[in-house]
Amino acid sequence: MAKYKHPARNLWRNVSTFFKENSVDLLPIRHSLGDLRPSFMRSDAKAALNVALLTLPQGMAYAAIAELPIYYGIICSIIAGILAPLFASSRFTMLGPTNATAFMVFSYFVSHPEIDLASRMAMMPLLVFMVGALSVAGAFFKVADLLQYVSRSVLVGYITGAALLIMTNQMKHILGIAEPMAEQGAKTFFSILGATADLWQHYKWQPCLIGAGTLTLYLTLQKKFKALPNFAICLTIVTLASVALKTWAPPFAELSTFTSFAQFSISPSIPILQFPSVTILFDAISSLFAVAFAIAFLASLENTVMGKSLGSRIGERPDVNQDMFAVGMANMGASLLAPMPASASLTRSALNYESGAKSRFASIYCSALCLIGFIALIKLPIVEHIPKSALAGLVIGIAISLINRHNIRICLRTTHDDALVILTTFTATLLTRLDYAIFVGVALSITLFLRKASIPHLVEYEMNDEGALRERDIKKERPNPAISIVHVEGDLYFGAADLFRTQVQRTASDPNLKVIILRLKNARHLDATSVMAMESLVRHMRGEGRHVLISGASREVYKVLKLSGALECIQEGCDRTQGETNLFVYSPSNPNLSTRDALLRAQDLLGTKQADIKIFYDPSHSKN
Repeated sequence: MAKYKHPARNLWRNVSTFFKENSVDLLPIRHSLGDLRPSFMRSDAKAALNVALLTLPQGMAYAAIAELPIYYGIICSIIAGILAPLFASSRFTMLGPTNATAFMVFSYFVSHPEIDLASRMAMMPLLVFMVGALSVAGAFFKVADLLQYVSRSVLVGYITGAALLIMTNQMKHILGIAEPMAEQGAKTFFSILGATADLWQHYKWQPCLIGAGTLTLYLTLQKKFKALPNFAICLTIVTLASVALKTWAPPFAELSTFTSFAQFSISPSIPILQFPSVTILFDAISSLFAVAFAIAFLASLENTVMGKSLGSRIGERPDVNQDMFAVGMANMGASLLAPMPASASLTRSALNYESGAKSRFASIYCSALCLIGFIALIKLPIVEHIPKSALAGLVIGIAISLINRHNIRICLRTTHDDALVILTTFTATLLTRLDYAIFVGVALSITLFLRKASIPHLVEYEMNDEGALRERDIKKERPNPAISIVHVEGDLYFGAADLFRTQVQRTASDPNLKVIILRLKNARHLDATSVMAMESLVRHMRGEGRHVLISGASREVYKVLKLSGALECIQEGCDRTQGETNLFVYSPSNPNLSTRDALLRAQDLLGTKQADIKIFYDPSHSKN
């Protein structure tokens, strides 16, 4: 056990082992080069064309949600579509801007009206870079594995609330009140709703007609011809119609449209070098850290859900941490050219799979087609004829599709905890910033999980006349045992530690009970809290002249007790020179040997060879 006596060396060994065991593949695409064969390439190219027809207009729509230049969404889709498959484990996931991340960006900046447009443009590359860096770090620390402890009700509540926010915020373009709304500084759902109602005298019927017509056309096509690229079709039809209206109908001459891409120019830049001083840089990092963390969390959660959903259809199990690494690398790459967060898109990923994609190269082909389309948008007079109200109508159509009534009904009806989580998260999205709202939902979800996981259940067993174990009949008077064996199974992490101690102390409240043997054969994940709870129990019992012994301790348990110093407390009073001990290590060759030795030690402490024995066992775990 000498190796445990050097904390610094032991810490370095543990850190090195951790990163060796948790390493990610730095370039997994090298294992997929065999997919570059004609049959796969034809299928991937067909899927890429279908996805590209959706990606171009969606990219513009999501940039509009975030109130960024609409070409940001297209360039982000191109870069993320190229970089993500280089590092991802999932074959079909398509990365780019999404509704949820775009509106979180909007939510942050609308809550900081002191940040003007120029400052926002300077901060966005840093924000996206931070999202990427946090995701990469999270992949190495296997943070994605922890996402399973976040209830799906959080995501359903968040997306539902965000959808309502998206629809409410886009109404300013539908009603033609975008400019006066900008002066109101509305930040949340109710403030946006109130500001929209207050400006009723400024409503314009022309953009309302265009927006309502676009939304109606989109919903109709989605219902009757769902397989078609309806987003692109609607945008094309309405743009042509608006050109005709502006030409032949004077009331539509002032219809608000987007700025042409003809003046488009962009150059690569390193985000952290865009600030004039280190002080300003760190002030910006401090200001953006919370929203960057929230976006990184949300992007990884979306990516995990999408990867597992598609993987289950083909019998594959994606590496969620590897996919989180891909999200990080895609965002770090996007920050150099198109500062907009990238995440896994539900609609584009599902379309990619349903269009017959065979490999990860479909994403790269899609980016190539989007690049060609983007060049066409720059060279041809298209963007300047797209009405803002038409794109707003399409965004509202996407938001409507995000409200999944089936999932909402499941969350509300399954358990009280799920209902509480979805309602709390949904309410938070309407009352506060979205990054705060998702933290509220996650915190509540984890709290409810820990509450369930940290309640130990102990059932008393006793010896019958034949010497066999049986569950005590609670109707009978309870005999007072001198020795109690408590089977401890499962995780003794911080959430369960105090409850475990309380229940054992309740058992020890019988004054005739002199020795408690904690059988830790199947106890796992002891931490500082559980060690301190165990120490407190030992001292409490010893103060009353009673004893606590430990049997079946695994090497992991022994190591934790040794390194923490709790072993000294447990062994206090033992004459080690005479071989006395209060801790008995588990022996794989004879699983019951340590318990037998603990019983002999208990009898020795009692000064007798005879003692009534009662055994406590947790029935929620199987016997070993």
